[in-house]
Amino acid sequence: MIILGIDPGIATMGFGVIEKLPNGNNIPLDYGVVKTPKEESLPVRLALLEQGINKILDKYHPDEVALEELFFTKNITTGIAVAQARGVTLLTCVKKCGKLYEYTPMQIKQALTGYGRADKQQMQQVVASILRLKGIPKPDDAADALAVALCHAHTARFGGLFTVENMTRRKGQNTVTTVKPISSFRKEDL
Repeated sequence: MIILGIDPGIATMGFGVIEKLPNGNNIPLDYGVVKTPKEESLPVRLALLEQGINKILDKYHPDEVALEELFFTKNITTGIAVAQARGVTLLTCVKKCGKLYEYTPMQIKQALTGYGRADKQQMQQVVASILRLKGIPKPDDAADALAVALCHAHTARFGGLFTVENMTRRKGQNTVTTVKPISSFRKEDL
């Protein structure tokens, strides 16, 4: 199974692509960042993110996509821009994959280190160790994205708990449905 992990961002979006082998091992296929110039307008930056994500999706055709949930505490203005970037990321991914999952930073840390408050250096060392990399992945956003992908690989059997659903969950009807990729809709469905 090919898993794309994404650490959403407006200036720098991290991505990590891994393959989960049948024996349970994970191998890295690619990792890096999609950057957008700060001097560009927000709509242009969002379009650049979409282009970057599409290139990754077209190259690796992931079976599932895992994203880190947004977490910000102080700067709401930055948080809004990152939320818009995350929206573009979700939209772009659902069009081509449809199987989207999200994890909180604490869930990712717990899945990889056994401790939900592990520091960044610990996380990076664990990512490098699990993937048998010669060094810590750089930049940090790429390492974070690989951590998201690994978290999903380790917890995929519980996928229904983490899927990005179509918001049809209601009291007494807690069924989770996976969103179909846009390409799988027939004309009469739209």
